[in-house]
Amino acid sequence: MTKLTARYYQQFDADYSRRVPAEGYGGWKRAELDLAPRHTAVIVMHAWECGTMEDWPGWRRCVEYHPRALQILKEVFPPLLSAVRASPLPLFHMVGGRDYYSHLAGYRRTVQLAGPSPKYAQVRKDPVWKRLENFRKNEVFVGRRNWPDVKAGFKKLDFAPEARPRPGEPIAKDGHQLAALCRAQGINHLVYVGFAINWCLLMSPGGMVDMGRHGVFCSTIPEAVTAVENKATARKELEKAQALWRVSLNSGFVFGLRDFMRMLKRLPPAK
Repeated sequence: MTKLTARYYQQFDADYSRRVPAEGYGGWKRAELDLAPRHTAVIVMHAWECGTMEDWPGWRRCVEYHPRALQILKEVFPPLLSAVRASPLPLFHMVGGRDYYSHLAGYRRTVQLAGPSPKYAQVRKDPVWKRLENFRKNEVFVGRRNWPDVKAGFKKLDFAPEARPRPGEPIAKDGHQLAALCRAQGINHLVYVGFAINWCLLMSPGGMVDMGRHGVFCSTIPEAVTAVENKATARKELEKAQALWRVSLNSGFVFGLRDFMRMLKRLPPAK
């Protein structure tokens, strides 16, 4: 067991003498908490190589966080993942999109361990459903003129070079497989890094909502994630701030990069 400084949000007590009772909440605080390295893993999720603005301008027109993700991959991932690999904490990888991973030994071993993933029966889709879906695709996300670039870009999706798994590192594509890895290695606390904290890391297969159903704590490192932002939030990255609050309230804790790196360096080296 070791100690690690964590940020957490104190969602009490609402003060009903105030005009806005929630302003009585304790808010963000810090504490030195216990961490069990033998039961903790870092998971890199959807850290993709997905081309440049010149390659797929339509994709960039609807996914504005890409420049922030590139900066994190360049500046944060190399020292962080090197430190994790030198420590006793396992490093897992969560994949998605097209199949760029099934030939890797780390994924094949996961499939052998987990067995077949469950398939969800879809509801029958009527013509109205299809019209609504087309409207959303064309007018909500990603936009009619952007679809060709997005589809073409996804066909070339791959691991970002900074996030490519080392030989033998476990790879999963969904919560069923990730839960099997956790059970096999005694992991009950996952620390997520990757893109995006309020979208894939939260809601995609193998994300925090998925793993919470298996009883796993899901924490994150804010310097190693970014968020899907909108017109009103992007300047101050307010959706990222909201997502970190949600992680703290619903899933786990928020660990600063420097604190996490210092903790890793205190641990005995990986065997």
